[in-house]
Amino acid sequence: MNKKKIINDPVYGFITIPTDLIFDLVEHRCFQRLRYIKQLGMTHLVYPGALHTRFHHALGALHLMGLAVETLRTKGVEVSAEEEEAVQIAILLHDIGHGPFSHALENTLVKGVSHEMISRLLMDRLNQEFNGKLEMAIEIFNDTYPRHFLHQLVSGQLDIDRLDYLNRDSFFTGVSEGVISFDRIIKMLNVRDDHIVVEEKGIYSVEKFLIARRLMYWQVYLHKTVVAAEMLLVKILERSRALALLGADLFATPALAHFLHKSVVKEAFLNEPNHLDAFISLDDTDILSAIKVWVNHSDFILSDLCARFIGRNLYRVEITNTPPPLDKAVEFKQLAIDKFGLIDEEEAGYYVFTDRIVNDAYKVGDENIRILFKNGEVQDITQSTDNLILVSLSKRVVKYILCVIKGL
Repeated sequence: MNKKKIINDPVYGFITIPTDLIFDLVEHRCFQRLRYIKQLGMTHLVYPGALHTRFHHALGALHLMGLAVETLRTKGVEVSAEEEEAVQIAILLHDIGHGPFSHALENTLVKGVSHEMISRLLMDRLNQEFNGKLEMAIEIFNDTYPRHFLHQLVSGQLDIDRLDYLNRDSFFTGVSEGVISFDRIIKMLNVRDDHIVVEEKGIYSVEKFLIARRLMYWQVYLHKTVVAAEMLLVKILERSRALALLGADLFATPALAHFLHKSVVKEAFLNEPNHLDAFISLDDTDILSAIKVWVNHSDFILSDLCARFIGRNLYRVEITNTPPPLDKAVEFKQLAIDKFGLIDEEEAGYYVFTDRIVNDAYKVGDENIRILFKNGEVQDITQSTDNLILVSLSKRVVKYILCVIKGL
């Protein structure tokens, strides 16, 4: 069977599946599941074109990794065929542990278990299934492989993951502020002292990359309507689980029911394979089908929240630089109690609540982006530029949100 397939990607054009093993991994049901998980959660409610999936993103990252390895080889960096395949597998599978609606429901179905943890579990399982052929890829993913720069290509502050998702997300949302010079950045990559560096000529492309990342967070990922939609989705799952744990009759697919009718903690998830089996059967369709049925549930709160979700009648979100006054949230909760008449103060928390959002464009000290100058000196990007905006991007921005159901 010919496994050297060509895929027509809307962002990069024709991309190639490079090896038989990678083809078999793409064909595996655990990877095919990513076709049914949206890359940007509920962002399509703001940007209607944002319907691309984790499957798209993983294949795009695979393609860019091939370009990066090719670039490094032209500059004298030795990367064996085995290492090339391993680092491509690592980037292909880096998001395989994402659950329904990607980040929107992370830590909701399983408390304290990130998608990175689940990716590691799935890679270990696939490694057993493929007779140890993923060993090097797992070492690169976990940063236990001796050549650290390979891990940086998979997970760092200028990694292949970010290059693809910024480029892809800006393409599908139509937000031009996210467009980056991914091809030039890749051409400027090099290795010094086992670290990925960017040659001096690429410094402005890296600056634009960091600015684009900050803008994409505020304009797309943390857009207040996206936050409202994803918060509503979380509250629906919280209410359904609360009812299920009390023995309520709830429609759910077997995989979703597994996580509704029991509180699966981190230790159990990591040590009992049946939880992972149920998780890899979950995708966006499990959640959406349940919500459509729950619109008619006898519980007023669940039914009302689901109807609002289906009708795009979302929370009103206020974003501020300081925490909202406590009495403001209390006042709105009382308005909710008065309006509905069927809920108590605790239940009013489904309609009025506070939270916070964080935007980290660049973290100094966390796999720094290094610039290689012509004289051989290597400096952190924030020390290598006179761009004051870029220096400010290294500071964490925390904002506070007050979510109030519309109509109060």
